[in-house]
Amino acid sequence: MSLCDSADPPRRRRKEARPQELTAAALELFTERGFAATRLEDIAARAGVSKGTLYLYFDSKEALFEAVIREGIIPAMNEGRTMLEEHQGSASELLRCLLLGWWELLGESPLGGVPKLMVSEAGNFPKVAAFYRENVIDPGRALLREALQRGMDQGEFRPVDVGMAVDVIFAPILMLAVWRYSIGPCCAEEERDPVRFLDTHFDLLIKGLRP
Repeated sequence: MSLCDSADPPRRRRKEARPQELTAAALELFTERGFAATRLEDIAARAGVSKGTLYLYFDSKEALFEAVIREGIIPAMNEGRTMLEEHQGSASELLRCLLLGWWELLGESPLGGVPKLMVSEAGNFPKVAAFYRENVIDPGRALLREALQRGMDQGEFRPVDVGMAVDVIFAPILMLAVWRYSIGPCCAEEERDPVRFLDTHFDLLIKGLRP
């Protein structure tokens, strides 16, 4: 549950809902309460439908989570792959586009709460964690590895341990997302401007990668 969690707003109940409305409600509650604490009836109530209606589309919370990832995050990963394959500029520009693109498409949206969810609950739900790793973490790391390798092959970046570098590069962005959806809402006096944060991170990153 979020440190600043509040009661659910009343919703008018209706007979039907599109699957996208159900996944949106699931994402809200997973982020606010956590995966374990969210019940299917809570998701149905948040979407304004009966639990029976929800079961017409999804038979479990795991199925809802997988649908959230398929609808929201996998398309963004595919966009990143297309960007990498079509990019004609420098490796630095490519790396910046990948990192800022991730934040614009995911970090600034409700999907930015998913990393916080996985950090807190992956250990208790190994099947959910495995699905997330296979469809989000592994493809994302592959994109960054290829961008780094391209920079090294072109002499733009100095030789580095690519596997370790990928984790180090993405860790600050992951922390920004976790902060924003955990303690951040309760620490307004320490609000972090994502644009300044990312600009600073990228400036330090590129200077550290130069030969």
